[in-house]
Amino acid sequence: MPAGKVLQPVLKMKVDELFLCWLSQPATQLVLKDCLRTIKNEEKTEIANGDSGNSENERFTTKNSNSKQSILGDIRIPLMSFNPPHLSTALPVATSTSPRSASNTRGIRRSSGTRAVMIIKRGMLLHKLYSLILSMFYREGFASSKRKKYVSKSSLTMDELPSRVKTVRISFSPCACECPLYWKGPLFYCAGGERTGYVSVHKFVAMWRKILQTCYDDAAKFVHLLMNPGCNYLVPEDFIPFLQDVVNSHPGLSFLKEASEFHSRYITTVVQRIFYTVNRSWSGKITCNELRKSNFLQNVALLEEEADINQLTEYFSYEHFYVIYCKFWELDTDHDLYIDRKDLARHNDHAISNRMIERIFSGAVTRGRKAQKEGKISYADFVWFLISEEDKKTPTSIEYWFRCMDLDGDGALSMYELEYFYEEQCQKLDNMAIEPLPFEDCLCQMLDLVKPQYEGKITLHDLKKCKLTNVFFDTFFNIEKYLDHEQKDQFSVLRDGEGESQEISDWERYAAEEYDILVAEEAAGDQWNEGYEAELSPVDHQKANVLKYQMEKRPFFEMPSHLADVDLDEYDYEEDFE
Repeated sequence: MPAGKVLQPVLKMKVDELFLCWLSQPATQLVLKDCLRTIKNEEKTEIANGDSGNSENERFTTKNSNSKQSILGDIRIPLMSFNPPHLSTALPVATSTSPRSASNTRGIRRSSGTRAVMIIKRGMLLHKLYSLILSMFYREGFASSKRKKYVSKSSLTMDELPSRVKTVRISFSPCACECPLYWKGPLFYCAGGERTGYVSVHKFVAMWRKILQTCYDDAAKFVHLLMNPGCNYLVPEDFIPFLQDVVNSHPGLSFLKEASEFHSRYITTVVQRIFYTVNRSWSGKITCNELRKSNFLQNVALLEEEADINQLTEYFSYEHFYVIYCKFWELDTDHDLYIDRKDLARHNDHAISNRMIERIFSGAVTRGRKAQKEGKISYADFVWFLISEEDKKTPTSIEYWFRCMDLDGDGALSMYELEYFYEEQCQKLDNMAIEPLPFEDCLCQMLDLVKPQYEGKITLHDLKKCKLTNVFFDTFFNIEKYLDHEQKDQFSVLRDGEGESQEISDWERYAAEEYDILVAEEAAGDQWNEGYEAELSPVDHQKANVLKYQMEKRPFFEMPSHLADVDLDEYDYEEDFE
């Protein structure tokens, strides 16, 4: 050892070693087994502590002191299992009957009948035992209070209460590692649980110790837990196990249990929304720095506190997924989860110009080779399109439409490019018997609106500073919204643009309105099917059968079997110099 260098004890390694040493002692195992049997028989266990200044005294009072004692078995960490339910043929509507109480947020999804009651009793029993283990461990001096946060808090999964199950396992709560509850899946998988179905204490401690040595904040830890070996970024496929655990265990998604065929659709939607908001580089790879600058991890933490998944509107809302998927299904006539130019042109009654549709399929904003080779875009691409179309004020949507309008890719919109898109708008106005505004006058209005830094061109930076980018973009490629802006009072338009403190975004407002419409249509159809057929005449009844058949063929009642494509390709990003 070099002269003058002092040995420094590694406290956490020593504490872990002492804890495992204490837990492996036969006497400790006998005491724990006896305590478990005592609590199981609903007998009282009393732990008497002396004064804080004196030595502590321990006393256990039991009524079954002569009971047989046995050594505690293998200690392992299982992931909460989820048995796939029977497939449903209809896309379920999120109902207000979902559990909303905070006490159910941490709960494991429970089955019905006697087993549910047994599991609830088992959870209460094991919580008592867990508290007893930690109190004994710390009282005997094996760890200091400073190290409590590094010692794994255990919640025991006791399957010996039902007679058909004989195993005893210990699972670690992610809260013991100062992690949100829904990090439990990534923690389990990173420790090797996906291969074996369980994780030993030694593997878990070794895994978490390695993460603590290399990762110094939550963003770095989360990326390390989800990423593939050898990578320092996250791709869409890395989020699938994490989100599947959310679907399986979050109380706000309990109604999806019986519709497992929609799990992949919901997960695809959430993944695309994550990349839409977090992946500011448009690379298809989320880095630690991007995750650190976003609010995604804060939303993951809110999953534990918020039982209503629809309140988490930025990423996880089921209502938003319902709206996006229904809109896509209406366009996907052959139901192969891909749409072509003609399908997308039918969106919102042909409101988007054909020239803009061509730009979307040109590869400027799509991430699959299928768009260039076969002229189709996937459901994942449609998620980006719909969010960008309904909210043109966010940074990602501004970049989305700027890429589409920048025909030559020089990073600026020239007057020629603006005129190219405005020509089709004028043609549509002529077909509607509406006199269009001359391009020169329209250009003056748009330049006054955007106030570009350099004369003769509009940059991405100029648009991001503008508060009425939705008006700018709609003028050039969305005829319906362009007419809506023209019919509004100029002062009301300016007032909408200056309302930065608005409670909800344009996308959230659109999703809420569309969801109410879809649910109302569904309810009206169900009510009609249930009660009104018997009151019809034979002729009307025959007509009703035809209408009923058409209603039953609504798109979201017939689902394809294969999954949506979430493969993303990397492409360059036009940097915004601010």
